[in-house]
Amino acid sequence: MDPSDNNPSSHQSLPYITSNNPLQFTIHLPNSTPNFTSIPNSNPSHDPNPNPNPHSDSISDQLLSLSIPTKRRRGRPRSTTTSSLDQFSKTLVENSNLVRNLTARKNTASFDASDEIIVINKEATTEALIALTAGFPADSLTDEEIEAEVVSVVGGIEQVNYILIRNHILMKWRVNVSTWITKEMFFDVIPKHCNALLDSAHNYLVSRGYINFGVVPAIKDRIPAEPSKPSVIIIGAGLAGLAAARQLMLFGFKVTVLEGRKRAGGRVYSKKMEGGNKVAAADLGGSVLTGTLGNPLGILARQLSCTLHKVRDKCPLYRVDGKPVDQDLDHKVETAYNLLLEKASKLRQLMGEVSQDVSLGAALETFRQDYEDAVNEEEMSLFNWHLANLEYANAGLISKLSLAFWDQDDPFDMGGDHCFLPGGNGKLVHALTENVPILYEKIVHTIRYGTDGVQVGAGAQVFEGDMVLCTVPLGVLKGGSIKFMPELPQRKLDGIKRLGFGLLNKG
Repeated sequence: MDPSDNNPSSHQSLPYITSNNPLQFTIHLPNSTPNFTSIPNSNPSHDPNPNPNPHSDSISDQLLSLSIPTKRRRGRPRSTTTSSLDQFSKTLVENSNLVRNLTARKNTASFDASDEIIVINKEATTEALIALTAGFPADSLTDEEIEAEVVSVVGGIEQVNYILIRNHILMKWRVNVSTWITKEMFFDVIPKHCNALLDSAHNYLVSRGYINFGVVPAIKDRIPAEPSKPSVIIIGAGLAGLAAARQLMLFGFKVTVLEGRKRAGGRVYSKKMEGGNKVAAADLGGSVLTGTLGNPLGILARQLSCTLHKVRDKCPLYRVDGKPVDQDLDHKVETAYNLLLEKASKLRQLMGEVSQDVSLGAALETFRQDYEDAVNEEEMSLFNWHLANLEYANAGLISKLSLAFWDQDDPFDMGGDHCFLPGGNGKLVHALTENVPILYEKIVHTIRYGTDGVQVGAGAQVFEGDMVLCTVPLGVLKGGSIKFMPELPQRKLDGIKRLGFGLLNKG
């Protein structure tokens, strides 16, 4: 992170976040007359020392607060804390009016509507929360949005209005995921002077697959009968390959999918079982939809009108003799465990880059030793259960988890309930394979690529195309069973080598 991000003055021309509570963040609106200088993107939500001026009367210090759910990885699932979303919307409207009034007083003759924060509706808070579940920050642009130049200048009122429009489009799609969302649907609520921002937000969300995707007729009917764009060979018919294939076909590309197995789905495989005139299904691979608010698979389930069964929040613990653990003792140990994780987080901040060379297990063991003499055998047993549960959640030993990065995906938590799909997730795979050209039992061993296209070798066959998209598992890339000609760039080889993955065996 750029050290200048710790300077409050560096944030004055764009919204930023401050937070002392993992369930609460505060959004600071930009000044009414921001310095329209392009500011490199950072992730303010991770800024440990924003240090805003508490005595300033500027618009940037009108505060908007919103509670968001965090990933339930610290122990067992618990209900998340929520605050008043209505207050967020009310404050946003008040600040918009304040910007308008100050601008009018400053120079009525040169009033420009583009200097206003627009008010689309009274659901700004709900829409911001929806955007969060889709992976967007509440107060800033993603690196990908900045690279796509969705706004002319990063920071300022234009960026705020773009975010409001983007969030509103996402909300409309989520309300009815069986429709095709067009820009014309928003002409009556988006001011005309923001039409360029509407075009930018809509085009970005469609081209990146945040809206207008799936398996309903409104989407499938828009796949061109005859491709008009170059050909793409996709290696792997897992969920990633299938989703990419459908999206590319929607955009007009000619697609061919090569799959090494006799079936599609990758690690998602629903096994049907019959007996006693009854039929059931068991997922031998991925089985839980982890968070359904922003999960694309949750959206597919809605499109297919599938009933989802929520995973129960309650998780009572039992002793080895079969008796339930005392609730007060359970709560005491879980609280102590979470405090140790918080200490580890603070240690990570103090250590800086050095924390990359320390395991989470080493840090927790160091803190645990401070309490070892103050706990009895049952308490230690409960504590060890939490450590084992943490390893289960990460599919790896805590001695192998990085103190710096073990929870790096928490900001991308999609929110919502964890659910099972009756009949198995094979239903989703089956829907995704519909009308997708898949060639099975094609084990790829060679990928030749260059300026004149690609050649993919599978067995004795060679498939030619303009581009290739490789969606094989990380383990296949590590194993080197696919030879790239020429060799992949060194930065990619290094990334494949460094990146690890865990093993989770289901009982």
